[in-house]
Amino acid sequence: MTHVDSADTQSSHRYVIGVDVGTGSARAGVFDFDGRMLGVAKRDITLFREAGGMVEQSSTEIWSAVCDVVRRAVARAGIDPALVTGLGFDATCSLVVLGKDGAPLPVGPSEDPNRNIIVWMDHRAVAQAERINALGHDVLRYVGGRISPEMETPKLLWLRENRPAVFDATWQFFDLADFLTWKATESLARSTCTVTCKWTYLAHEKRWDPSYFREIGLDVLAEEGFARIGTEIVAPGTPLGQGLSVDAALAMGLNSGTAVAAGMIDAHAGGIGTVGIDGGPSVNLGYVFGTSSCTMTSTAEPVFVPGVWGPYFSAMVPGMWLNEGGQSAAGSAIDHLLAFHPAAAAATLEAAAAGLSLPVFIANAAAARATSASEAVLLATGLHVVPEFLGNRAPFADPHARAVIVGLGMEEDMDSLISLYVAGLCGIGYGLRQIIDTQTEAGASVDCVVISGGAGQHDLVRQILADACGKPVVATRSEEPVLLGSAILGAVASSSFADTRSAMKALSHACKTYVPAEGDIATIHQRRYDGFNMLQEQVLTLRDV
Repeated sequence: MTHVDSADTQSSHRYVIGVDVGTGSARAGVFDFDGRMLGVAKRDITLFREAGGMVEQSSTEIWSAVCDVVRRAVARAGIDPALVTGLGFDATCSLVVLGKDGAPLPVGPSEDPNRNIIVWMDHRAVAQAERINALGHDVLRYVGGRISPEMETPKLLWLRENRPAVFDATWQFFDLADFLTWKATESLARSTCTVTCKWTYLAHEKRWDPSYFREIGLDVLAEEGFARIGTEIVAPGTPLGQGLSVDAALAMGLNSGTAVAAGMIDAHAGGIGTVGIDGGPSVNLGYVFGTSSCTMTSTAEPVFVPGVWGPYFSAMVPGMWLNEGGQSAAGSAIDHLLAFHPAAAAATLEAAAAGLSLPVFIANAAAARATSASEAVLLATGLHVVPEFLGNRAPFADPHARAVIVGLGMEEDMDSLISLYVAGLCGIGYGLRQIIDTQTEAGASVDCVVISGGAGQHDLVRQILADACGKPVVATRSEEPVLLGSAILGAVASSSFADTRSAMKALSHACKTYVPAEGDIATIHQRRYDGFNMLQEQVLTLRDV
């Protein structure tokens, strides 16, 4: 009989689960303590759209989806549920509105109480955000100088002004990740990540600023002592309550009492799952390329970057300051761009027949037509895209910015569609470069970009991004680094690691590096980048014409 020491036995028979609720789906992944994913499950969730930039979801549907994917992921992993020691959640930074006894309340004109989430991308509160910014309160220094309509206080103000009965009847306003941990544990604790990044909590001072809420028109929240938005604020990875409640455990097929971690925003979980590789968070920029994109840069001291959110203390890596940028539309911008083209319908059918998404199908076609991934940029010669369909999140914090397409002809063939795709992808890369350059000028430089997210998994995409932004792009071993990030939180909550940094180092590993091209290709990208900046400036001058 082969002898296995007790430490190895213990390590090889413990598992953690990461749960990710993105814009379009809920997913769960089961991981071992080497960072390997053993089973994964996914379920789509409904997105309701209304005029005026309104986008809503249902917390009831999302919780049902979460419980379902956890059960199926455990089954696919083929493990004993009793060996799951920890559970972590991440989610989009969407606003969940609950009334008495946790009942959902309607947040829009549909009057459907099941539509009780204002999704992160919802832009109904643009006017409220602009009024808040005009007041110039000091807390705005910690959101890059300007608050975004994607954040929660403008949305809360919209609710108070437009749906006062709902606002007054609300028992708790949750960020979606905090809603999930409440459902799992009955704990009302909020994560430092969510309330610092999206609600203006000052984590470095461990307090809300009552004067901000009074100034902008949310004085009632201050007068209540912030009871409806969070009085217990804890670091991500902190074990909550008594662990998984009996009801939640039954719904998920796990043991009650399983450790549940305070959660994170989805992009930040991607950062936790990636930036701990060689060099650590101080030199690696986490780039989560999904429906939108987020950039995560950690520094030992606070760095104030105009137009980039933060600096946020302990919002991602405990004890470090975070600057968060990104693009409001990234993967969704590519989807939207391709949908314009006459060849998109036929290409979509071909992609479906091959079992591929349209962007992956076109990326494969572009790679087949180019001598190398870097030389794919030549397919976009004369065609330029600024893909800001939903505004500019960073570094200009301009929700009114819009997309620009220059050089588009009347061609209707596949080659033309591929050219548009490559041009759009270059535009995403140039937007990333703008953020990196702006941060570098302010003193928050990085050495490389560590990528995660569903839109960034193709080799061609990663190489073009590296060439366009001028930094090496590193892919991690984990095929699902966002899920891994949440699982890392669960591992910390279960006391399997001393702290988040040690868990990141143990479970996240680099796999492949995409080095920026030099020579003629680098020159082409520099010229295209100069043109990108020029087009942004020109469209700004024409906005009101």
